[in-house]
Amino acid sequence: MVRTAVAVLFGGRSSEHSISSATAGGVLRAIDRDRYRVFPVGITRDGVFVLEDDDPDKFALDAHALPEVVDNGTRVFWPHAGERTLVVRRADGTEEELGEIDVVLPILHGTHGEDGTVQGFFDTLGIPYAGGAVLDSALCMDKHFMKIVLRDSGIAVSPWITVRRAEWTGDVAAIAERAAELPFPWFVKPARAGSSVGVSKVHDLGELAGALDVAFAEDDKVLVERGIAGREIEVGVLGARAGGEPRVSLPGEIVLTSREFYDFEGKYLGGDGVDVVCPAAMSDAETAAVQDAALRAFAAVEGRGLARVDFFLGEDGPVVNELNTMPGFTPISMFPKCWIASGLSYEALITDLIEQALERA
Repeated sequence: MVRTAVAVLFGGRSSEHSISSATAGGVLRAIDRDRYRVFPVGITRDGVFVLEDDDPDKFALDAHALPEVVDNGTRVFWPHAGERTLVVRRADGTEEELGEIDVVLPILHGTHGEDGTVQGFFDTLGIPYAGGAVLDSALCMDKHFMKIVLRDSGIAVSPWITVRRAEWTGDVAAIAERAAELPFPWFVKPARAGSSVGVSKVHDLGELAGALDVAFAEDDKVLVERGIAGREIEVGVLGARAGGEPRVSLPGEIVLTSREFYDFEGKYLGGDGVDVVCPAAMSDAETAAVQDAALRAFAAVEGRGLARVDFFLGEDGPVVNELNTMPGFTPISMFPKCWIASGLSYEALITDLIEQALERA
């Protein structure tokens, strides 16, 4: 059997560079080598495309030494539109054709990767790619516009205000007046960042200025959201296959034992105070309500490929926190865990995403 050539693209210029690199380690280890021929393409923090080592251990997630793509001198050049041959230039100036690629698996998180920019690049080149398209990627990357789309589609979201850098003068009272209808606690977060980077929980006005400064270090647009009381539930959605309908996983739950919220350390660095449980202990009615809301949210943003839909589940039903069009995808992340609990292995999940892209092409 002729193997499909897959460029696994990871790293990137965002603050989530290391998490993307760690995801690459899991994908490189699990991808079906009998079915796919793999080109690992890394993007450095400076935006340089390099041919990386096909070595999962190199990108293992270690809290003391997070993995990173560095410029190794072997530059990758993408083909012109209508062509498929991948070329590398070695450090000594020699060039080599690696062969034609069939599809790109972009496992990039954050800006310059999960926000529609890379998706538009591959659309321009005419190269099939897995995951979200330009529109859903851009919408879900910007939590301000994502909330507007979901709210206008009749899907419950947490109330919020948006603060832009030009509006923030250090006048806490002015922000407090705008957010007067939002009871504490608040969550202050960058509009366009993920992995809980730049997120703070604010219990009173004395904590607001510091939280805004942390969030503005990541983005020039920040959300101040009302904290919603309820269980933290997450659901995986996969796009349609062969004319079918999008699919939804069993729900998982983030159980906070001593941590204030599900922050970066709790997600990726093995921090105490949080348990990831999948499947979640929920009634049939609760499960159905969350799964239905996840599919409606996916449709509202014109989702394609995949998404993780995060909820707060309270007495009034599920409230969407956000959609992630390239969720954490390490083997221990919630998205794969939910699908594994639903009967789809990590290897099969990777295959599904690649085959979706090829079917669309």
